[in-house]
Amino acid sequence: MRVDSHVHVWDLAVRDQPWTASLPPLRRSFTLAELAPSLRRHRIDGVVLVQTVCVAGETPELLALAAADARVAAVVGWVELTAGDVAARLRALRTGPGGARLAGIRHQVQEEADPRWLCREPVRRGLRAVAEAGLVYELVVRPHQLEAVLDTVAALPQLRFVLDHGAKPDVSAPPTPAWRDAMHRLGGHAHVVAKLSGLTSEAGASWTAEALRPFADTLVSAFGAERLMFGSDWPVCLLGGGYDATLRAASEWLDGCGRHARERVFGATAADVYGLPPS
Repeated sequence: MRVDSHVHVWDLAVRDQPWTASLPPLRRSFTLAELAPSLRRHRIDGVVLVQTVCVAGETPELLALAAADARVAAVVGWVELTAGDVAARLRALRTGPGGARLAGIRHQVQEEADPRWLCREPVRRGLRAVAEAGLVYELVVRPHQLEAVLDTVAALPQLRFVLDHGAKPDVSAPPTPAWRDAMHRLGGHAHVVAKLSGLTSEAGASWTAEALRPFADTLVSAFGAERLMFGSDWPVCLLGGGYDATLRAASEWLDGCGRHARERVFGATAADVYGLPPS
């Protein structure tokens, strides 16, 4: 089963996406129907839909879409982690339409002013509830938050974490030693998985696969194919050349890997992490 582990959809007629206000190419609605030709062209069997805004209403909508569209293999949604009834909120999502497709939770930690937001006790309490529900937790963070990520990962070995976009490093310059070190330290935790995603989105219009290779090589070295999975970051990847260019770059970055490794990155790892059925 070939899986794209990181796809977004939204309808601006239903809900605004304020973060797109300064990004004209993204300031419209995006549907799976628009993505479908690319999925067929690259033989992608399923996608993981990932939340975009920290609004309670979005996750039930994504789950309803999953219930209606077999291309949606799993959903990574959102709940207020600091809520006293977070466990009940998770149960409500899982028992609603499409709830069986809920595989993980994500919060826009990258937008939090406190670099140690993840270390707050109310947040940790919510993360423990996510673990108890059998869900994964996805980390969308920036490099200055990585120490808090490392502390949190070490404190919660019972929770499987997924790192999105390599923590969004500055790809306009070579990888910093601090970022490389943090990736390898995270990779040292067996319950942390990473996505080979977001690099072209961060690079913008001008990039080459070779220029971004040091970042991809670091992720491959730190996590290995067994704990790495491809994510297009569509439609955000339109900022960096689009779906075809992003997938082609990921394939080039894995040129030195064997068939088994490529199968892991392009599907098998995601199937393991999100509990997807075998192909």
